Amino acid sequence: METLLRIDLTTLVQAIGILGIAGIIFAETGLLIGFFLPGDSLLFTAGFLASQEIFNIAILVPMVFAAAVIGDSIGYAIGTRMGPRIFSREDSRFFHRDHITRTQKFYERYGGKTIILARFIPIVRTFAPVLAGVGAMNYPHFLAYNVVGGFLWAVCIPLVGYFLGSRIPSVDKYLLPIIGGIIVLSIIPGIIEVVKNKRN
Repeated sequence: METLLRIDLTTLVQAIGILGIAGIIFAETGLLIGFFLPGDSLLFTAGFLASQEIFNIAILVPMVFAAAVIGDSIGYAIGTRMGPRIFSREDSRFFHRDHITRTQKFYERYGGKTIILARFIPIVRTFAPVLAGVGAMNYPHFLAYNVVGGFLWAVCIPLVGYFLGSRIPSVDKYLLPIIGGIIVLSIIPGIIEVVKNKRN
């Protein structure tokens, strides 16, 4: 049991390397099965490890940025090709129609800005580009939001981890609470949405 507890997120991120991190970011934003992946904490931890010279920040940031932007574009293409068939798809272990419904409501509320805001909200970030494709959103318009959102998420979060790791002595002692805080901040919008739905 003690051995299992020692295998923390930093160990796992270090083990999968930059290509593995980029692959997870791509899967979370570009594949319908990626909604359960821990993008926020993964990016922050990767940035922190770069500050410890385990990763090269100059390689890490462009890789995850490209993975995030390409992932969203693939999600858009899936939505364009599959269209209404997505909504008639049966629930499975990795897919639930309520995820689409939740994202659709978010999309209706914030419009094109959803592509940016969704980057910071688990589940929504996976399905937002798909719905943009389903709704035939103008692709150049979508791509502009995609690039901005990808920059704010896949570039800024690793850089925050890198900055804190470089400037704060022994920040690794506080890594778990920081990651926990990131996860909590990520799920708060979803909790608020659930509470609103119950009240309605």
